[in-house]
Amino acid sequence: MPISIFGFPALWSPYFIVVLLLITILFFLTAAKWRGGFKESEPLTKRQAVLFLAAVLILYAVKGSPLDLMGHIMMTYHMVQMAVLYLVVPPLFIKAIPWWIWKPAIEAPVIKHIFSFATRPLIALILFNGMFSFYHIPLIFDFIKMNEALHSLYTVVLFFLAICMWWPLVNEQPESKGIDGLKKIGYIFANGVLLTPACALIIFASTPLYETYSNGAAWLQAMELCVPASTLSGLNLSGPELFSSMAVVEDQKTGGIVMKIIQEIVYGFVLAQVFFEWFRKEEEDADKITEAALARHNHIQ
Repeated sequence: MPISIFGFPALWSPYFIVVLLLITILFFLTAAKWRGGFKESEPLTKRQAVLFLAAVLILYAVKGSPLDLMGHIMMTYHMVQMAVLYLVVPPLFIKAIPWWIWKPAIEAPVIKHIFSFATRPLIALILFNGMFSFYHIPLIFDFIKMNEALHSLYTVVLFFLAICMWWPLVNEQPESKGIDGLKKIGYIFANGVLLTPACALIIFASTPLYETYSNGAAWLQAMELCVPASTLSGLNLSGPELFSSMAVVEDQKTGGIVMKIIQEIVYGFVLAQVFFEWFRKEEEDADKITEAALARHNHIQ
């Protein structure tokens, strides 16, 4: 059965498009036209502009396009959505938004203490991976998926924690207290390890774990997150099997595998960047040490 039966709003989220357009306009006005209102500012670079647009487009793809609807029908698409939303979009936004816009935001009276605590490397690791794993406990997952307000709140909180998790690795604040060198490599490996149990739970389960993907009544209730209840009531639907030929358990396993693969690709890419940055810095430091030693030697002679 085609997913077009759910209607244009459910497929393409026009209200979300409007919100993202307003955010994009506000960003470029702030970063270009209004930057004189900041104590410290620099011209917006082409790289930052491209990264911001890429982040917005990817965010729409996972939360506003038909992928979001399919994420409520099949676990595979849900895990693609989760992986991209929390492992790809946050670092893009961190890199795209200039440090002088970030600075007053994260130094606001209340935000300052929360952000400072949540971005400590060990705390950030535990909070993000803990909340991600907690979400995928079957009982918790189904409960959140069938409550629109709770689902929205959990998504926002988890996205904030994803920002905090990525912050020590990719933020470009001049006075950053992030980690560097080999510590970054250890941080990335730790992230990969801590996310593995949630993926393993899904990959190796031999029975359906989630009612919202296997029980018709629970699935229909969860579908109200992206399809108006009035639309659903006019359709004669029994369950997600109408839209997929894949068995629930196979879909579940595929979702866990896809999540792990995307995680490995993202972390592998960041790991390569971190390693080459560290290697280049070590070479530069070695050259400086050599030059200093030669200068001392020549001075003694």
